[in-house]
Amino acid sequence: MPPATHALTSGTGLFRTLRCSGWSRAFAIWAPRAIRPRAAAGLIVAALLLPGIVSSQETQTNSPPQLFAQALTRLVAIVQPPSNQAARTFTTTLKVNKADGLPKEFEGRELDLAYQGPDRLRIGANWDRQSYVACRDGQEVWVYAPGKKFGLIGSPDQAPFSTAPAGKDPKPLGPLKLPIPAEQLALLPFLTDVKVLPGESVAATPCRVLMVTPKQEAIEALKVPRGTLQLWIRESDSLPLRLAYREGKGTDVQVELVNPQFQEAWPVDRWKLKAADGDKIQTVARSHVTRFLTTAVGMLNNKIPTLGPATGERHVVAREGNGRLEEVDGTRVLVLKGTPEEMGHQHGVLMKKDIHQLVNQILFGVGVGSSFEEGEWVFGRIEAAQQRLNPFMDERYYREMDSLASAAELPREEVRLANFFPEMFHCSGFAIFGKATADGQLYHGRILDYMRGMGLEQSAVVMVFQPDQGNAWVNVGYAGFIGSVTAMNEKHLAMGEMGGKGQGHWDGKPMAELVREVMEKASTLDEALEIMRKGPRTCEYYYVISDAKSNRAVGIAATPDKFETIWPGKSHPLLPHAIQDAVLMSAGDRYEELARRVLANYGKFDAASARDLMTRPVCMKSNLHSALFEPGTLDFWVANADSMSPAAQCRYTHYNLAELLQPDKPQ
Repeated sequence: MPPATHALTSGTGLFRTLRCSGWSRAFAIWAPRAIRPRAAAGLIVAALLLPGIVSSQETQTNSPPQLFAQALTRLVAIVQPPSNQAARTFTTTLKVNKADGLPKEFEGRELDLAYQGPDRLRIGANWDRQSYVACRDGQEVWVYAPGKKFGLIGSPDQAPFSTAPAGKDPKPLGPLKLPIPAEQLALLPFLTDVKVLPGESVAATPCRVLMVTPKQEAIEALKVPRGTLQLWIRESDSLPLRLAYREGKGTDVQVELVNPQFQEAWPVDRWKLKAADGDKIQTVARSHVTRFLTTAVGMLNNKIPTLGPATGERHVVAREGNGRLEEVDGTRVLVLKGTPEEMGHQHGVLMKKDIHQLVNQILFGVGVGSSFEEGEWVFGRIEAAQQRLNPFMDERYYREMDSLASAAELPREEVRLANFFPEMFHCSGFAIFGKATADGQLYHGRILDYMRGMGLEQSAVVMVFQPDQGNAWVNVGYAGFIGSVTAMNEKHLAMGEMGGKGQGHWDGKPMAELVREVMEKASTLDEALEIMRKGPRTCEYYYVISDAKSNRAVGIAATPDKFETIWPGKSHPLLPHAIQDAVLMSAGDRYEELARRVLANYGKFDAASARDLMTRPVCMKSNLHSALFEPGTLDFWVANADSMSPAAQCRYTHYNLAELLQPDKPQ
């Protein structure tokens, strides 16, 4: 099992999942983390008084701290019922009334929940007009999408990868339990101020209303936030029916428990996946399903801050061998140097955390998640494609990937499969020069429109490769990816890719490897064309390649069997506007707008106005990154998407490849 487990596999995950509703977040953040000496004495006294706080209903009083303690006791008893109590199934519908500070998709959502300790939990919800059910049933975990007629059953008897059949994980799943001991939860009344507000009714049920705020000493000693928790607890048994958490101006979350009740324990059969006739149910490795569930929940709250104004600040963050990680104006630059093994090791060590995040979000979040959209187990399809790609792969790249995996402490199969995903990227690109620009300078623009909001943004990094064989080059990419779709080399060549159709034609070199091969082996546009023409290529892709030394650029339309070049001033059935000293590659209305903008400012473009060519609607809402290369000077500018905006609307950061290739001064 991975360290970060899900609600369906561990108690920690249960709280992480319920955090989306607001109330567990308050409990978790107020639990003791690192108790300072001056708080220790008070907590010891509190612990001695615990029996009086969590006593039975017969000794209850109505003091605010005791009311709060009773509500906590009721919640604890649901998740961790007394060992001498007969098994019961708890059911409710969690309704999110407010979701300020959470992903907007949560507002108004309802989750049907059934729980039976110690190891059964079922959650059902509607999302994007489809219903989904996820269930932990003892040692089995399953997910089912009835409308897609597809489901996955995670079994410990299935190996995660066909290339590693011995890699099963037979370790049993532990019982579902709270991440914080009940004794520590019972300390909360001593760490907080509890006020009783006027009573209210929730769904016609009389409730006491409590407002809970952390004490100043708790804020200072435990560094807890200054938010407030409000609970509406049922008068008859102290069970919370509504909870709200507020913090500052940005967070206001309220969740309601609709019709909470205990039932006789559900029969075993009721926890099983019940497929309809014609449904495709596939049994896969249990770890794939649990990691998908954990990652999917986490992805709902991905937040990437907006960059502030550029200051020109640059410093080294860390070093490993001849590699280093720098921070440039709040962005990351990874410089790698040496053999494939050395560069892979540097990459894995310096970006370990980000590589783990990328593999989880792309492979297990997007990859496994897309299985439900396509009604087919995507891992099987990717592994089959990889088997066809293998004979054409440069073994140096596999050596680099495997060294990266080892340094990042990930299975090599995961890193190899994750590197398959750039094959699916879609985009736009252009090159303008000569008469099209103000000073004849060549500008090469690259728009990556793909998977914004799916987790790649957090792993964005500018990577400088200095291989022991071939050219040095820069890759606008993501931690863990060693191929490229956006690049420029020290020989003043720049290149970008645009995805087309024809998925399934995998008997050739992966597109991202082919782009890297051009960067490392080509010094002229003609050499780049020869590499691309020779291939062998996969699927349908479009490219723009530019060469500042000869002040030329070309567009390429390529499939495994066809190779077309589109030169400046020439048209193509898909690209009808022939513009001198310009190569424009896009599609539909985006292409028309790009051509209109180029013609409107023809002969006046500089770097700033060339970047403006990439704003909406030329870029899509999915615009993940945008880059402008000036190959003649080796200057380049990169913008990455954040939580609020597509890349082209975010701040561009300026870099220079020649400067990044210079050895840094020890600090």
